[in-house]
Amino acid sequence: MQATSYTYDSETRSGSVLLDDGTPVEFDAAAFDAGGLRLLRPGQRVRIETEGQGGALRITLVTLATL
Repeated sequence: MQATSYTYDSETRSGSVLLDDGTPVEFDAAAFDAGGLRLLRPGQRVRIETEGQGGALRITLVTLATL
């Protein structure tokens, strides 16, 4: 699934993305570290992997989207 980076805190390595329908979903340091990224800027397109649904939706991986 793809999303757009919305917030990112480099100290905690956590932040949030916006799904294509505008829904914000937060990610933690474990999801950020799993993607191997060093930095994330607001507005970047990212690929995410998730588990759960609805209010229990959790991001397990964040990495840059490639064409």
